[in-house]
Amino acid sequence: MFRTPAHLYRALAIAEAITWTILIAALIARAVGAPGIVVTIGGGIHGFVFLSYGATAILVAFNQRWSIGVGVLAVASAIVPYATIPMEIWLHRTGRLKGDWRLEESDHPQDRTWYDRTMRWFLRRAWVLVVLIAAAVILLYVVLLLIGPPGGK
Repeated sequence: MFRTPAHLYRALAIAEAITWTILIAALIARAVGAPGIVVTIGGGIHGFVFLSYGATAILVAFNQRWSIGVGVLAVASAIVPYATIPMEIWLHRTGRLKGDWRLEESDHPQDRTWYDRTMRWFLRRAWVLVVLIAAAVILLYVVLLLIGPPGGK
């Protein structure tokens, strides 16, 4: 399903934009009289996908060897409603999503760094990577839930 970084990134960019719609609709519904639980549910869904998108953007940034600035911009695009879509389009048009997962070492000097070796090890064992990223996202999500919603209660 996600045979390339571009496919994974696009799926999460679209999912993140869809959850913005869910959250905004929930906020509007609450404003016109719906129970506050709609925002709790919409916000929870959006928060989980937001964190998943951030993790995906970081993984793809490492795989594609983006500059730190491009990686930060990709993650930050999730803060602005719907900005992940134009970000994905820009990354695609500029060739930053081109190519496959880097499973094997090449002659590139970065391939000898510890983090590139670690990334390749995990990419060759995708199920381990998925479990670890999911666990990290869930842990961060639970911590944020315990801290409380943005803006307080």
